[in-house]
Amino acid sequence: MAARRRLTLSFDNGPDPAGTPFVLKELAVRGLTATFFPVGNQLFLPQGRELLEEVAAAGHTIGNHSMTHTVPLGQSPGWETVQREIADMQEMLGELAGEEKLFRPFGGGGHLGPHLFSGEAVEHLTAERYTVALWNSVPRDWEDPDGWAERALADIRRLPWTLVVLHDIVPDAMKRLPAFLDRVLEDEVEITTELPEVCVPVRRGRSTGDLSPFITRA
Repeated sequence: MAARRRLTLSFDNGPDPAGTPFVLKELAVRGLTATFFPVGNQLFLPQGRELLEEVAAAGHTIGNHSMTHTVPLGQSPGWETVQREIADMQEMLGELAGEEKLFRPFGGGGHLGPHLFSGEAVEHLTAERYTVALWNSVPRDWEDPDGWAERALADIRRLPWTLVVLHDIVPDAMKRLPAFLDRVLEDEVEITTELPEVCVPVRRGRSTGDLSPFITRA
């Protein structure tokens, strides 16, 4: 008997007053939980902190997706960047962050590669016992609000365990979320908040494999 396929849902770049409440509602009516990776600048906006508190209150996991989401860490080396983008953001999350400190780097369009981290960033993440959450499905909902769902479904059919990156900050794209979730559930895919090992190069500060493909070396 074939193993049941698994899906981990993640939502990046929020919170957003137009998109996040809708996502929370659609997850709630299906009894699903996900991981949200907010950007610090969004928390300075009206309703930003309140919306993230609603995410936490609904039982979802919250991780760190940098303070500004502007330049990949590997393209801005140095401890000043690490402090601003990772440490200051984690302090801003405070009690809203989970017991397992999650960090997702800015990929510059969802791309994996050595631009993701500087040596200083990796040193900080390991010393502070972070878990790094990458991805294996980026259906580009911000570029194609109507067509992203089919690409995500194709990844789910192809992979034994998919960690998909969606964006609650793109409300037009999230209109396709209900039908997408229903299709996944109809296909009897297990939806979980656990992270697939293939997408976790660092877990609680310990490297789980070769990090060199993700680090810019000076």
